[in-house]
Amino acid sequence: MTDSQTFRLMYRSRDRISPDERKLALGALFTKARSNNKALGVTGALLVDGDQFVQTLEGDEPEVRMLFDRIKADPRHDSVELISTEMVPERVFARWSMARVGHDGEPDIALIAHTDGISPASSRGGTPGQVGVLDAMRRAAVRADEQVS
Repeated sequence: MTDSQTFRLMYRSRDRISPDERKLALGALFTKARSNNKALGVTGALLVDGDQFVQTLEGDEPEVRMLFDRIKADPRHDSVELISTEMVPERVFARWSMARVGHDGEPDIALIAHTDGISPASSRGGTPGQVGVLDAMRRAAVRADEQVS
């Protein structure tokens, strides 16, 4: 891999955290994940749709694959499904950590994790690359919802 390329992996899973504990548990989980991901040089975006996650991870391939292996083994995830892997010219989520997927034309909302929960971040809009990957993530979340119905 050259310095100008990065590895991108997208997956979806179901959250196994009980609904009454979800806000605090996700805030703590995301705060820890952001710190761990930074140490690994991994960036990305996480869309949260009810109990459904769709996440894109970007970085060096060994680190991203190692992180994905840890996610697959994490008991807080169920039905982990690899959606895609690819080499891309650059990261599109270099400064992102997560977002909430919008429904029926609602906008995606960038989120900031705190130890006491999750709150919306100020919206700066997205680059064309981010919009394209977010659209793919949104489609993956919709397909998961359709499979449950």
